[in-house]
Amino acid sequence: MDLIDAHLPAPAIALIGLPGSGKSTVGPRLAERLGVPHRDVDQLLEQQQGRSITEIFATDGEAHFRELERDLTLELLAAPGVLSLGGGAPMTPAIAAALTGHQVVWLQVDPGTATSRIGSGHGRPLLAGEDPRARLERLLAERGPTYAGLATITVDTNRSSSQQVVDAVVAHLTDR
Repeated sequence: MDLIDAHLPAPAIALIGLPGSGKSTVGPRLAERLGVPHRDVDQLLEQQQGRSITEIFATDGEAHFRELERDLTLELLAAPGVLSLGGGAPMTPAIAAALTGHQVVWLQVDPGTATSRIGSGHGRPLLAGEDPRARLERLLAERGPTYAGLATITVDTNRSSSQQVVDAVVAHLTDR
């Protein structure tokens, strides 16, 4: 029996957190370690739409993007594996409700560390046009309580390599 069968009560592990927390980096490594598929909602959405998240925001607006994100996330949560969610996805009530019963890993990062990881925020429409650190501070204030309420596992990623984060998540999963 592999690790995922032995220790996970739900079919999916969802990674949540601010931009720059490591969801897209940790997700594939965690999935490989667990021997399950990895899916990144933002990447799949861009593939499906044939355009970038930035283009979707610019052309159709955030509300339309959130609808697309919601529909795809709900579909992907029905399958086993590791799922990297967009930073704002848990703020959508249908997604938050659908996360119940799944392992939800909050990759915590402080705004300063996230800023150093993502730089100017190019390609991230919610960070465009203003100081990324200030915007990340506001996003953390807005989203932090929701992330905390949904998380079944919380891992601080500030001073950790992606491998250390994977190790910490696996340790939490095997302790259950």
